Amino acid sequence: MAEGKLTCYVAMGFGRKTDFETGRSLDLDKTYRLMIKPAVEAAGLECIRADEIVHSGLIDIARYDRLLESDVVIADLSTRNPNAIYELGIRHALCPRSTIVIAEDLFNAFPFDLNHVRVLRYQHRGEAIAADESMRFRHELEQAIKAALSTDTADSPVYHVLRLKPPQRLNDAASVRNATPPPGGTPQSETYGQFVAVVDEAINTGNFTDAKSLLKGWVQHRTSEGAHVDVPIIGRLAFATYKSKEPNEAQALKDAREILTPLEPQTSNDTDILVIWTDVHSRLWQLTKDAADLDEALKTLKRIFDLRNDHRSGIEYAYLLNDRAAQARRISDAIADYVLARRARDQVLSICNTWIASNPPPSPEAPLTVLEHDAQPRYEMLATLAEAKVGLEQEDAQAALEAANAMVPDPSLETQTRIRIGQLREWLAASPLKHLRAS
Repeated sequence: MAEGKLTCYVAMGFGRKTDFETGRSLDLDKTYRLMIKPAVEAAGLECIRADEIVHSGLIDIARYDRLLESDVVIADLSTRNPNAIYELGIRHALCPRSTIVIAEDLFNAFPFDLNHVRVLRYQHRGEAIAADESMRFRHELEQAIKAALSTDTADSPVYHVLRLKPPQRLNDAASVRNATPPPGGTPQSETYGQFVAVVDEAINTGNFTDAKSLLKGWVQHRTSEGAHVDVPIIGRLAFATYKSKEPNEAQALKDAREILTPLEPQTSNDTDILVIWTDVHSRLWQLTKDAADLDEALKTLKRIFDLRNDHRSGIEYAYLLNDRAAQARRISDAIADYVLARRARDQVLSICNTWIASNPPPSPEAPLTVLEHDAQPRYEMLATLAEAKVGLEQEDAQAALEAANAMVPDPSLETQTRIRIGQLREWLAASPLKHLRAS
């Protein structure tokens, strides 16, 4: 903490979280990185989130300390995150003022007790936040922070209604913040956010062996202290494990499956974990041709598609349905899977068309960074649209595929798409639905 500098603690979820009210997946890290933190720093405060707190021992102590001592607390309730709502309640009980509540604009599932609290709204597209919206909300939040610091009016409904005096602590708050880290330089003595950044850098550069080693060390250390291990850390460990292909690809996939099993993916609604669980079983199916792995991948993909209603899970679900149909021993099973695949592709078409209509391409004269930022998601959406059209055997499928390939940002992506489309056309050529049409 900078000496003499005002502080702002941000209560919110981390990473991608599912908004079960709308079925969308929101990248809350982008909300924090692109809007909240810049606004806080522009207002002259030090900004910190729970994953950035340097601590030893229980994170709860440091978190409660921040909720009590911070000059401003911002609570983002998007996706109805239970931890953020709980921390907001603690802040309202501890402090009469300087608490700001925000949420993305489609969020309406407010608890009854927050109906009369002012909420600042921002727009989140799920995959991205528009640059103009980011700038607009930054300015609005910056002004709200400055206004909160300049008034003595209570914004806590607890203090407004009951007219209380803030509590006084019996111990020295600095003793919590400046606690001596445990001997040996364990990962817990570092900032959690810094540790995750190092791991993510290793993963993003393909250094999965190092990422796996770092994560295993973290998990072993936390477990030895009887501490809770965050689900995102377990997810990263499983991902790095199967990507490392050590000692071989099949065993690495099985190890990853074992790591994820305690999280109960069969009943979990954490789509980040479900995506990894699906990938593990899909790859095991490709390696071993064990039908149980294909069935598990399909069952999980359907749940992801139901929760997210996104193009990625939808198109993959349809593709694996055709794969399973090609292996079916009974014609009735193959027909059922082909019908389900067509229905999924109908939904994917709608999702892709809606995105394309809502996201016109940038001007060719736009800055290079804008063009590069747009290229990858646009190609992915156009390629998915083309694959859906191929799977539905629409007349303009080839034209859609050529339109996608005309703007491919990476030649290797075009190769992957061509291989995938080729396999799909082979399956469609033997589709049992052709017999039904003929009759």
